[in-house]
Amino acid sequence: MKRCGRLMIILVPLLVCVAQPPCRAQMTLPPSVPLPREAKMTLKPAPLEPSDIALPINLATALRLSNARPLIVTGAQAAAWTAEAQLQHAHVLWVPNFNLASDYIRHDGYGPDFNRGINTAARPLGQNVNFLYTGAGFTNITQSTDIIFEPLVRRRILNARRWDIETAKDDALFATAKAYFAVHQYRGQYAAALDVVERGHKLVDRIAHLTVDLVPKVEFDRAVRMEADMEQAAALARERWRVASANLTQILRLDPRVVLMPLEEDHLQVTLIDPSRPLEELIPIGLLHRPELASQHEIVEAVAQRIRREKGRILLPSLWLTGFQTPYELIQFGAQGIGQGSAMNLWSWRNDISPQVLWTAENLGMGNLARIKEQRGEQSLEIVKLFNIQDTVAAEITRAQARLQSAAVRVLEAERSAREGIINYDGNYEGLTQTSRFHNVLVEIFRPQEAVIALEHLLTSYNEYFATVAEYNQAQFEMFWALGYPAEELSKLNPPGQVHPVKTTRVPYMPEVDAGPPPATR
Repeated sequence: MKRCGRLMIILVPLLVCVAQPPCRAQMTLPPSVPLPREAKMTLKPAPLEPSDIALPINLATALRLSNARPLIVTGAQAAAWTAEAQLQHAHVLWVPNFNLASDYIRHDGYGPDFNRGINTAARPLGQNVNFLYTGAGFTNITQSTDIIFEPLVRRRILNARRWDIETAKDDALFATAKAYFAVHQYRGQYAAALDVVERGHKLVDRIAHLTVDLVPKVEFDRAVRMEADMEQAAALARERWRVASANLTQILRLDPRVVLMPLEEDHLQVTLIDPSRPLEELIPIGLLHRPELASQHEIVEAVAQRIRREKGRILLPSLWLTGFQTPYELIQFGAQGIGQGSAMNLWSWRNDISPQVLWTAENLGMGNLARIKEQRGEQSLEIVKLFNIQDTVAAEITRAQARLQSAAVRVLEAERSAREGIINYDGNYEGLTQTSRFHNVLVEIFRPQEAVIALEHLLTSYNEYFATVAEYNQAQFEMFWALGYPAEELSKLNPPGQVHPVKTTRVPYMPEVDAGPPPATR
């Protein structure tokens, strides 16, 4: 099964296209009103605490680390090494075992002539017997069908385990991308919450300086309550940023104490797959490239080899290589000593070889038929699993496209909403100082409660914007994963940025992370 694909990587606003065929046009958006006049959406970077250990990282570095460090990848590698060892064992089933042994027997009492120790001359026979046999031997009891078919079965299983490594790498890539953009989202929301808190402080001060005749005390109390809500929102956003950072450090197995600081802007948008590509084109790509399907196909073929093996048991013999009339028939060549009483004075060389070719009809052949039927049932079960994986892949691509197209539309609307929110709040804030005269009474043109509501709406718009950008990026990587494109493709083609060197060592009380599990050849 091929593991190649077509993708394009777009860093908004920088466009980098590495696709064949050329990039498609962007998805057509529904008619909407023009974007509002330019509004500054510059936020101060989210601050760190003095005790924080900052770890700068970029997307390219995170994706590179996801290729080997996550435990899901190392676990799949260990499973492949186990399958490799099983294949190696299957290749040597025909090789006999080598035994070194020594057997001693002491006999006292009647026998072994069954004459109660009396010979024909009416003399008692010596009943004390010493026996020693020391030597070596080659033994092998193997069915020829196992010698033929077991390597074929184990080769298929090893291929499946190697595809599982690709699956683990793709899953680690997707998990890393989701966690990375979650860090972006919550860090951006934290910076936005701090911006709103700062605006809230200025709003409360301005309301407090207005005359009592213009602003009732209840308006000031409303603004103070709003200020407290914004402080809570900022604290919650900071918590979510730290939690998202811990999730990413767990996946990449970095120092758990660090706070990850993505080097990109929090509104970064990455496009790998064109959202407008139809399902009729995407689903066949996923069915061709997903490594889970390749792995399950190998398992189905392995069961097919087992069916052939069980059919062959009726026709092909078992091969036996043993000793002859020795304990457990494990010794074939050696020295034998025997003697009566306490003596052991009769010594000689001895060899016992018994090669056999044995045809067996298990339970008069009915057992063989049952084994064939059992393996056919296993094959049907594995085929059902294969069909289930195919249906799952198609459903995952469909869900990923729905999320991607929705996020592609909402990200533009979310940006427009955030800019409108800034314009709306700034207008209400500046308007608090404007009044008009109604006869001899001064009347506010903009009321404080309108500014308070505008600030609350601004925080909502900020949160929705950063959440939607993160959803768009996550949906892009979900589609990339659903189509089965290999994780290595991101690094072989133009990656989203240069790999940034980061300190990957961990604290001394936690084990270091190597490139993988200990090699099976150690």
